[in-house]
Amino acid sequence: MHIVLISTPIGFLGSGKGGGVELTLNSLLTGLIVKGHTVDVVAPNNSKLVEDSKKVKLHFGEGEEQKSWQHQDYYSPVSIPNDSLLSEMIEKAIDIGEKADIILNFSYDWLPIWMTLNIKIPIAHLISMGSESFVIRNLISKVYSKFPNNFAFHSKLQASDYPFIENPIVIGNGFNLDNYIFQDCKNGPLGWVGRVAPEKGLEDAAYVASALGEKLNVWGIVQDESYALKIEKLFPGILEWKGFLETDKLQKELGTCRALLNTPKWNEAYGNVVVEALACGVPVVAYKRGGPSEIIQHSKTGYLANPDDKESVLNYLKIINKIDRKNCREWVENNASSDIFAGKVISWLNKVIKEYQSQNFPKC
Repeated sequence: MHIVLISTPIGFLGSGKGGGVELTLNSLLTGLIVKGHTVDVVAPNNSKLVEDSKKVKLHFGEGEEQKSWQHQDYYSPVSIPNDSLLSEMIEKAIDIGEKADIILNFSYDWLPIWMTLNIKIPIAHLISMGSESFVIRNLISKVYSKFPNNFAFHSKLQASDYPFIENPIVIGNGFNLDNYIFQDCKNGPLGWVGRVAPEKGLEDAAYVASALGEKLNVWGIVQDESYALKIEKLFPGILEWKGFLETDKLQKELGTCRALLNTPKWNEAYGNVVVEALACGVPVVAYKRGGPSEIIQHSKTGYLANPDDKESVLNYLKIINKIDRKNCREWVENNASSDIFAGKVISWLNKVIKEYQSQNFPKC
């Protein structure tokens, strides 16, 4: 199969600004190449791919980045900059897509979804968030009425944000496990990974670390500096800022942790950092909210606390060493490898192509 991938217009691949989309795209790319598929990637200028196979062609787009929808009001209108990065990326993808089998869009935005109804190339959409925009939600509903297979989700809870979708296609996520080393470290520090922004709930993890009298290692891009400073003032001396690291360096440091804290204030679509920790053998204590609640096996690979219940997180950390770290790695190997993920994606894309052909090119 020849597939064209459209990356997120939030930031270039390797910047960390695109959050989990960057990791998902690269992980899928690895699995697709191993399975022998041909892939073109359209991404913002300066992007770099983890996969360096000669079969992968990287095409750059330039222009003004889109504003992420989780940082806008739910009822905000669609805004497309005059010098739009997303528009240029879509134009390039359509041009390449004329000779490809399908376009796979990673961008959670109005324009690529709208294009589904206006070109003769099938466009599949891997939705990376819950319903964060009233306008986009309604557009998905409209496109779904004609192309019900064109949307896939990372978790059942994420898909439930779109109740008009019957029998949603849930494909999870996948990771190149060669990039993650198992470490059996039961006496290491506490860790937290993610974009430093209000919806990620870093303050709750800082509270727990402070209550234990410990430092909290924080990895990730600081997206909201005022928010980061506020937490520093609330919990002085607790946060150890480690910055945004590429996968190889991150997993080496993350693997030394005795536990990862995952304390979001919103429903995560999946929870990439949760799986990255598990791949290193690190158990996770998380709020039972969004994708992580479908990943973590309570009392086997970590613990699930009621949303916003910091005291429960604190109590579970006190018994975290009851978790056999080998269980964590085993779950990822059986459920979230890049090979497993790529297989699910290919199965889904074949459905999209078949559906599109039946609607646009009916047999006589």
